[in-house]
Amino acid sequence: MTLQTPSEPSPSALPQPRRYNGINWVGLRTLYLREVRRFWKVGAQTVAAPVVTTLLYMMVFVVALQGARPPLHGTPFAEFVAPGLIMMAILQNAFANASSSLIQAKIMGTATDFLTPPLSPLELTIGFSLGAATRGVVVGLVTALCVLPFAKLGISNILLIVWFGLIASLLMGMVGVLAGLWSEKFDHLSAVQNFVVMPMTFLSGTFYLVESLPAPFDTISRFNPFFYLIDGFRAGFVGQAESNLVIGLVMSAVLTLVLGVVCWLVFKSGWRLKS
Repeated sequence: MTLQTPSEPSPSALPQPRRYNGINWVGLRTLYLREVRRFWKVGAQTVAAPVVTTLLYMMVFVVALQGARPPLHGTPFAEFVAPGLIMMAILQNAFANASSSLIQAKIMGTATDFLTPPLSPLELTIGFSLGAATRGVVVGLVTALCVLPFAKLGISNILLIVWFGLIASLLMGMVGVLAGLWSEKFDHLSAVQNFVVMPMTFLSGTFYLVESLPAPFDTISRFNPFFYLIDGFRAGFVGQAESNLVIGLVMSAVLTLVLGVVCWLVFKSGWRLKS
């Protein structure tokens, strides 16, 4: 009686990874919802806390100094500052969402949750960026509602408000992706937040006119992309811009596209994520 060794299965009979023609919409939607639910579960920290911080700024710069600050370009100081504070909240929270998500995944070893599924580098870029942009927009909307008692915000151009609000949240979401991938510990992420994002936010004309700065600081400020985002967003409310809006529109679109390509390349290489 002869024993027969089992024959090895042919390659075609082995389980094959699922292939998607085009975009894996199910996976992309799942990743996006994961990012949204991650910050929504701790809404007191991710949504309410930034709003309280913005209201404190309004209390200090508007209520406490009521009547001490003259109008800027004919705009009351409260109406001038409020859009800048809203945009500042959008920028900082969009950055924080993507960067914290990725650094936590790397440190806690849960990066396999989005590396194992059949998600392409483009889908990872879109998922993380849109999740961060959602948090930025949500915080911006809540902040805008909360500052209304302090500043009578009108709407001069809704298209400018929507464009700069959305593009700023998406842009900073991508910056957060890159910061989260680059950082190896929370100290690295804090360094980016404290020495890059925060100074660029405060030195962008949020509380003052850039043209009032002495040379060469007025010129240097005009190389700050946050200046154009805040100025364009403010123009949508007050109807007057300090910069050339065309430059702001083109710059924001080009910079977002460039950052999207960089994020895609980094995810594709697996830099500091798979190695």
